[in-house]
Amino acid sequence: MSTPTYRYVALTDVGLRRSNNQDSGYASGRLLVIADGMGGAAAGDLASSATLAEIRKVDCEPDAATGDDALASLELAVHRANTRLGDLIEAEPAVEGMGTTLDALLWDGEKLAFAHIGDSRAYRLRESHLTQLSTDHTFVQSLVDEGRITAAEARVHPHRSLLLRAILGRDDFEPEFSWI
Repeated sequence: MSTPTYRYVALTDVGLRRSNNQDSGYASGRLLVIADGMGGAAAGDLASSATLAEIRKVDCEPDAATGDDALASLELAVHRANTRLGDLIEAEPAVEGMGTTLDALLWDGEKLAFAHIGDSRAYRLRESHLTQLSTDHTFVQSLVDEGRITAAEARVHPHRSLLLRAILGRDDFEPEFSWI
């Protein structure tokens, strides 16, 4: 039996409507992260970069509280990132409204710990088959989940980018954590 490994690809694009990219990303042999900032003038780029700075710490600094548990380490890092955004907003109220989505994968040598919030997406390519690992936390995805619209209708819905969950520096955020 061979030792499990993973290979990764990361891609970000400014898109057709914006002149700047508020994404922050990081990829190493152990950690993959994409944080897509939101808030335009309210500093989405700051939100994504501050979040990334906190999440990257799990790649090089083992936490005594979590030991070698990759999922617990990732959960703690995401909560620290949320706290960091709250601190930045408190120090500079002009950035109120900034936030970021997040997908982060932390390899423990056998499996991946996965953190997700928002509408950034993680996919797995295995044997030429692409599988979406995350579910969008958007208003339109909730309509699809309820059976009120189809996936095809969701792609062109006028509110397809309306997020229901993101890292905003508040106590009411609900990221998802799982093992892959």
